[in-house]
Amino acid sequence: MEKLLLAAHVLAGILFVGPVAVTASLFPRYAPVVGPPPGRGAPDRSVATALHRVTRGYGVLALVVPVVGLLLAGVQGRLGEGWITAAMVLTAVAGGLLALRVVPIQREALESPDDGTRLRGLRALTGVFNLLWAVVVVLMVVRPGAA
Repeated sequence: MEKLLLAAHVLAGILFVGPVAVTASLFPRYAPVVGPPPGRGAPDRSVATALHRVTRGYGVLALVVPVVGLLLAGVQGRLGEGWITAAMVLTAVAGGLLALRVVPIQREALESPDDGTRLRGLRALTGVFNLLWAVVVVLMVVRPGAA
């Protein structure tokens, strides 16, 4: 059971979180802006719309990652370990950032383009989202303080 949960946890992370990291990062490049795009590739509303749809859809599917991770930690008897708690907190922060900031800002950018100011903020938020997941992966590999 433990190996099955571990495989499901890793695969879900790769197949669901990975695409969200990529599509959320690419979205600002293709999102429509008012006026000429400052130093960017040509905006393409259809590409931006597809990237938003994938970010949103795979973001929901990515909920499998922490659910299976918690089951795995329970089976392994590791729920009380600090690195698991830290990973859960960072995962919750990343998920909240995606659901409450990144996806809504993408939607706003599609509905009412601005001069690109909103997209600069979105780039920063997406970078934080990706950094949080990178730290979670490092915690999963290094497991500081693991018994």
